[in-house]
Amino acid sequence: MKKGKVSENVLKRSVLRQIKNPGKEVLKGAGVGNDCAFLSWDDLFNIRMAGEAWHPLFFPGQEENGSIGITTQTFTLPVKNAAYLAVMAAANNLAAAGAVPAAVTLSITLPEEAEEILLKEIMRQANTCCGELGMQIVGGHTEVSSLVRQPVITVSAIGKGICDKGRACAADIDNGRMTSALKPGGEGKRDNLDILVSKWIGLEGTCVIAYEKEKELAGRYPRGLILEAQRQDKYLSVAPEAAIALKSGVYAMHDIRNGGIFGALWELSQKMGVGLYIDLKKIPVRQETIEICEFYRLNPYELLSGGALLMAAADGAGLERALAQKGIPAAVIGSTREGNDRVIVNQDETRYLGPSGPDEILKVPFI
Repeated sequence: MKKGKVSENVLKRSVLRQIKNPGKEVLKGAGVGNDCAFLSWDDLFNIRMAGEAWHPLFFPGQEENGSIGITTQTFTLPVKNAAYLAVMAAANNLAAAGAVPAAVTLSITLPEEAEEILLKEIMRQANTCCGELGMQIVGGHTEVSSLVRQPVITVSAIGKGICDKGRACAADIDNGRMTSALKPGGEGKRDNLDILVSKWIGLEGTCVIAYEKEKELAGRYPRGLILEAQRQDKYLSVAPEAAIALKSGVYAMHDIRNGGIFGALWELSQKMGVGLYIDLKKIPVRQETIEICEFYRLNPYELLSGGALLMAAADGAGLERALAQKGIPAAVIGSTREGNDRVIVNQDETRYLGPSGPDEILKVPFI
């Protein structure tokens, strides 16, 4: 198999089809584009987070919905801040599913030549990210193996589902059980929905490359551009925009990561069962991302894009304004369509979106 995320066909054939006999407690389980599962058991546990009143996913009028969000992310890129990025990715999966991240477990596999200082640095990064997001490391596993050449970090994150009074709960989003309050056009009728992107695509890939390849980039670009690219790591959490979107009655959300915006659009349309009409020129991308992608001959639309959130909403302009009021840029880039065609329009040129391949960041030689 190719490096990176396995193809959709392999995922369906060798992973999803092997999952049998889901329990009645599974509200939403494994599936294409489903990055977060939801479970519900009566009184299974009651997470009370210190300082939860300020948590970015809580708003007045919101309450826990009795479900538990669970997600897992594995990070294998040989980069300096791998543990921080792994925890952030898992937390973003939960936030995009409408859950408040609360706890994580870590599984760390190190190569034989690794020294203890590396393990300490991995834990420092993970703990720093957890501190920023109001999460706690509650367990995990660490081992050394001759079968790996660089650290392999797997993060399992757990959170509690929330809902906004009068609106759907997190576990119901894009799960075929939408309340009439969130069904555009009412019961039995679905109007076209606006598709929005928060912030900018390519954020995670841009800052990773800028940190790891600073000296190489300095031979072509001014210091200011490289520093600005590195500073994009401050935008990597999608929790703030996910909270606003959930409060605004968003129909579906999906954090944009592996495979970039093209990969996320495909996965969102798959789990919603709709077609898409997307204007390429409206997809927000920063100049630093364009420059770095040109340097390494990467497609910015298929580049690691943690920090950007894909949303489907009945009133895209209204959600865009709500995000802007909180200082979060967003753009309506298109809409859903009947049928299965995912159309990308670039002025007079039209293309049809297909399943994503390996992420473009895998083309960059980090070792």
